[in-house]
Amino acid sequence: MSEESNVILLDFFASPFCLRPRIALEEKGVTYESREEKNLLGGKSELLLKSNPHYQKVPVLLHQGKPVVESANIVAYIDEAWPSNPLLPTCAYARSQARFWTDFIDKKVFDAGRNIWLSKGEELEVAKKEFIETLKVLEGALGEKDFFGGDSFGYVDIIAIALTSWFLAYEKTGGFKVEDHCPKFSAWIKRCLERPSVAKVYPDPENIYHFVLVLRKMNGIVD
Repeated sequence: MSEESNVILLDFFASPFCLRPRIALEEKGVTYESREEKNLLGGKSELLLKSNPHYQKVPVLLHQGKPVVESANIVAYIDEAWPSNPLLPTCAYARSQARFWTDFIDKKVFDAGRNIWLSKGEELEVAKKEFIETLKVLEGALGEKDFFGGDSFGYVDIIAIALTSWFLAYEKTGGFKVEDHCPKFSAWIKRCLERPSVAKVYPDPENIYHFVLVLRKMNGIVD
């Protein structure tokens, strides 16, 4: 049995966190089976509950039957389990920087965007400002580089680009354009989307937007 022969990803089309391991697996050329959790809003599969009993959420990577959970941790695992075409830098300091920016992205970006589609009125304006300020920090970290790691697409790029699949929904519900405020970050998004590993698994942002509209209705938000 080959090392790749039993790789399963418990997945959900709209989850940016599930998108991360999908991109990483594509970057590594690993053959895997995506098992969509179709009823996350109304029920979860037995396999998910068994594989991730503490958090009971996707993504979960099953490799040779062993579960790996939490998206950033899964991407790091994929990088170690299939070491060719490394995603993390070899330099200890650069690796520490990658971990720092991963932590920043996980703590700031998704929650700031979530506050946009969960808000209206004055709260929405505050949420938009926070989101744009967060992206400007990332834009500063990117600087003049093509990717966060320099010339090559890597770990932090995977962590960040997955969250951009929700940006259209933020823009439409918030009435703004990321490109107007963060042109360098927007250019980075376009570069990432040109990579085959990203383009192959990146969801249609319009589908994400319609999913967000459902979430807004479920949360009692009426425009």
